[in-house]
Amino acid sequence: MRSDKRDELVRKALDIFYRDGFHATGLDRLSDETGISKTTMFRHFRSKDDLILATIQRRDDGVRAWLHHRMDAAGPPRARLMALYDALGEWVAEPGFRSCLFLRAAAEYPDPAHPIHRLATEHKRRLARQVEAVAAEAGAPDPGGLSRALLLLKDGAAVAAHLGHAEDPVADARAGAEAILTATLPAARQYGLPAARTGAPP
Repeated sequence: MRSDKRDELVRKALDIFYRDGFHATGLDRLSDETGISKTTMFRHFRSKDDLILATIQRRDDGVRAWLHHRMDAAGPPRARLMALYDALGEWVAEPGFRSCLFLRAAAEYPDPAHPIHRLATEHKRRLARQVEAVAAEAGAPDPGGLSRALLLLKDGAAVAAHLGHAEDPVADARAGAEAILTATLPAARQYGLPAARTGAPP
């Protein structure tokens, strides 16, 4: 029962923090909207910062699992990399879209040594490693560089979509990603084809 109440608090607080921001959301509002008393909150978390860390960790786990599933189901390596932008398009179209929680957390807690900032940036590093592994499978000569480029397009599109200053930032990001992949990936590997063989057949 104790863990169920903790999970309920983290789940509801995540929705509120994402909607309204971290600094703008006080414990009184959290208590009012979640229906969980501040006394109960402090049984599970020593401070608001600890609750924020738990919500960010929950979001990290959920986002990376969701993207892994979407990418893994796409098939060949190039399709898996482009699945990032299919997922991005779905996310941006969701009601209540408010850009990237991790970028917002890092902006609200700008000190690189702050635990909230560190956890937000660690999410980006974990995601970069996830994409880098697919880029390596696709035969990219610089998997890390390709991962960073693709994720810069993804994050930029998310911010642009939230600001509303681009007509279709996801389409723009997709076009940029297609151009980068065409220019950098070996033709056979990116489509999951066997590498060309040299010499005469046996």
